[in-house]
Amino acid sequence: MVHVREMDEADIEAVSTIRVRGWQAAYAGIVPQTYLDAMTVEGDAGQRRQWFSQPGRKSRDLVALGDRDPVGWICFGSYRGEMPDLERVGEVYALYISPDLIGQGIGRTLLGEAHAQMKGAGFETSALWVLCDNQRARRFYERAGYQADGAAQDDVYDEITLTELRCHRVL
Repeated sequence: MVHVREMDEADIEAVSTIRVRGWQAAYAGIVPQTYLDAMTVEGDAGQRRQWFSQPGRKSRDLVALGDRDPVGWICFGSYRGEMPDLERVGEVYALYISPDLIGQGIGRTLLGEAHAQMKGAGFETSALWVLCDNQRARRFYERAGYQADGAAQDDVYDEITLTELRCHRVL
């Protein structure tokens, strides 16, 4: 059983480890290996420390704790774009679980808590972006009630263009 709480500054190193190892596991064979190999926990933690200390930061970060340390992380807030015909839209910016613990319900727990907090903040819909080729994540989000809505955007990783699909669900 995991416990979910607000992330604090002491969690940055653990969250960066989860994020970098999560990218390297989830996106192997999708994102160019050169890009994945260049990712470091130290570099990510430096960026995260700078971002975490910004005054007025509007996003929320939650961690799932295993025995003592974080084993999962989710970041969410207001939707960063526009969704015609929908008002009060929140967005899941990132969700990563320690790769060796995937499939144990940690992601479901974090996502459920993020949904509850978004709804409590007045959001009616949650949106997220997922790489088109990341079938495992797409299945996970579909089971959580998300559906692709036809919007797509391209991201470039080491000169390789990958497409992300936008998905959303009612909270």
